[in-house]
Amino acid sequence: MSALCQQRRALVEIPAPQPKIAARMRRSYLEILSARFAPAPLPRGSKNPNTKRTHSLDLNFGGVWGERIEDQCEKLDGHPTPLSKQQLVQLIRSLILVEQSHEPKMVATDLKCLQEDLQLKKTNVYRSIPYSRFGSNRDAHCYRKAYPHLVAFKVSCQEWGQVLLRNKEWDAVLEHSLMAWRYTSDLPQWDTVNHNALREQCYSILAAHSLAALQHYRPEPSRGRELLRRFKMAQLQSQLIVPCIEELQRIMGYTEVISMDIK
Repeated sequence: MSALCQQRRALVEIPAPQPKIAARMRRSYLEILSARFAPAPLPRGSKNPNTKRTHSLDLNFGGVWGERIEDQCEKLDGHPTPLSKQQLVQLIRSLILVEQSHEPKMVATDLKCLQEDLQLKKTNVYRSIPYSRFGSNRDAHCYRKAYPHLVAFKVSCQEWGQVLLRNKEWDAVLEHSLMAWRYTSDLPQWDTVNHNALREQCYSILAAHSLAALQHYRPEPSRGRELLRRFKMAQLQSQLIVPCIEELQRIMGYTEVISMDIK
């Protein structure tokens, strides 16, 4: 009987309390991305001499390109809203694609691919906005939610346009600028005027790309008339396109004089 009581009195051993995990310091976004895309470590004792670093996932950018990425990341570091892993990947997706553009096979010449990229960025902006039946979905809270995707949209407009300019695809630059201009006009209008600064920055970037292309491009008369009509339609969204309209009108006048001399 005593042996049975001793068996019943056996207690479950309580483990010692574990020390509290120290609060993890917030890392910069470059450190997070570098850790995410870093190659997996090989087991001890195993050597693979044929291992090569993947070019498309190399985040050690240098020169002006690296400074641009650091500037964008520093802006996001000071932002009060932390970004999730998915938002970070979406933010640098266009940057990685631009880095791949140094390869001989140029992806940016396919304007359909660029249009899909802009459509994806715009869709992400609207998906990030919380829906509310009682309050406004264009207030400061919703703007903070959509801010990372707005930055990604701006980066896509800026960097892809610069890729086309470097490759001297003048007509593609104009087509991309007009296409991105239309997507920019579809972005949300925020209640606070200062929150619409990113939209105006996109307009300014696209207008600068178009003006730079027109300084090297002499379109055919029919193409020039089409571009002029589309530029005037873009003027309804922003007056920043006016210098492009004036430059194109000057070019068309010059082209008409040349054609008359030939006849």
